[in-house]
Amino acid sequence: MKRILALVLAATMVLAFAGCGAEKKGEGVLTYAEYDAAALDTQVTVETYVQAKQSWWDNKATVYTQDKDGGYFLYNMTCSEADYEKLTPGAKIKVTGYKSEWSGEVEIVDATFEVENGNYVAKPEDVTSLLGKDELIKKQNKLVSFKDMTVVNVSYKNDEPGDDIYVTLSKDGNNYDFCLEYYLNGSDEAFYNTVGGLTAGTVVDVEGFLYWYEGANPHITKVTVK
Repeated sequence: MKRILALVLAATMVLAFAGCGAEKKGEGVLTYAEYDAAALDTQVTVETYVQAKQSWWDNKATVYTQDKDGGYFLYNMTCSEADYEKLTPGAKIKVTGYKSEWSGEVEIVDATFEVENGNYVAKPEDVTSLLGKDELIKKQNKLVSFKDMTVVNVSYKNDEPGDDIYVTLSKDGNNYDFCLEYYLNGSDEAFYNTVGGLTAGTVVDVEGFLYWYEGANPHITKVTVK
């Protein structure tokens, strides 16, 4: 009898510890795995954390968010200008919208949100080893980093400064496309000039959000010249 009670107690403790390690979701809220498995054009509700704001216009906000399991790109989410100010890095929000896809980028559209209690700021995940591999798409929309990349080419949208900057970087003889999205961080003049001034052959570490456009097209948020 004592042995049975001991086994029951042990099992209870295991379940308790397992529960402590998982983030509790609200009723009707999908985990990232459930969201990932959901069909396109279906309504989804997720709890996620603001990592960066790309733009606000006409009561619509475009925001990069993430939880501990995956990233969510919120495109043209309904948002007043006052509420946009509440979307600070780390802020927890509950989002309801429709899972959609455009040129490979999976996003949540026609969404609304409410601010909740909680805070989480993601650290960049090194995904250098996944370059050129199918597994890379599983990191879509997360904050990621790439190490020891070599600059191949830098060009401006519309062929002059003042808009996006397209950056081609290479690793192990293969080229990859990156972008400084002007609406995301182009107003940071020092950063914009640093990226625009990169020259072929320079070795850099880069961080950014793993946006997808006909393939991986990370939106750069940080560059470290080696």
